[in-house]
Amino acid sequence: MSEAKRALVTGASSGIGAAIVTRLLRDGWSVIGISRTRPEPGDADRPGFEHRPADLGDPASLTAALTGLAPVDALVHAAGVLRVGRLEEDTDADARAMWRLHVEAATQLVRWVTPSLPVAGRIVLIGSRVANGAAGRAQYAATKAALIGLARSWAAELASRAITVNVIAPGATDTPMLRDPARSASAPKMPPLGRFVKPEEVAGLTAFLLSDEGSSMTGQSLIMCGGSSLAG
Repeated sequence: MSEAKRALVTGASSGIGAAIVTRLLRDGWSVIGISRTRPEPGDADRPGFEHRPADLGDPASLTAALTGLAPVDALVHAAGVLRVGRLEEDTDADARAMWRLHVEAATQLVRWVTPSLPVAGRIVLIGSRVANGAAGRAQYAATKAALIGLARSWAAELASRAITVNVIAPGATDTPMLRDPARSASAPKMPPLGRFVKPEEVAGLTAFLLSDEGSSMTGQSLIMCGGSSLAG
């Protein structure tokens, strides 16, 4: 029997990242999960899962987590944070935190994986529909928009090795981030489909992009929003 493919997944302890870990383990992948806290019992105790604690907001902490790690076949950067506030309210500290986690950590991870990523390797970055812009979310939108530019650039650079790089851009997703009391003043609108995106749906699209069937998709930003983008 062939050895299981290995995926490195950030944000593995909750929300979209945890759902991706569950899906990939179910599909037979071996998964290395990076997050500040260990996932709840379940996936964390399953064969094929390894947890490496790290604060992705700290470059040195992420470097330590990656040190000694064997090469992987895929990278999924799902860790994220949302800080909201209108122009006169948002802070430089919040902007820096989101830029570090979404953009700089993604760059650090991709620089680490690509030298040893095999032919037909996969990179998936979890972005946001808000990358198109939204009132009260300017800094968040800027960091998620940057992921699209990075993904398209990296996709062009790595195409000769058949390595794909894509962004999944969910709308409001039913995760702890959605229910964070800190964002109660700017609660998301219910999508036209009448429900929020499920983390398992984002995980399913991720699994497709990592599969053989997803091998011709690269440099794309795939919006999954329950119809929210239909209204602009």
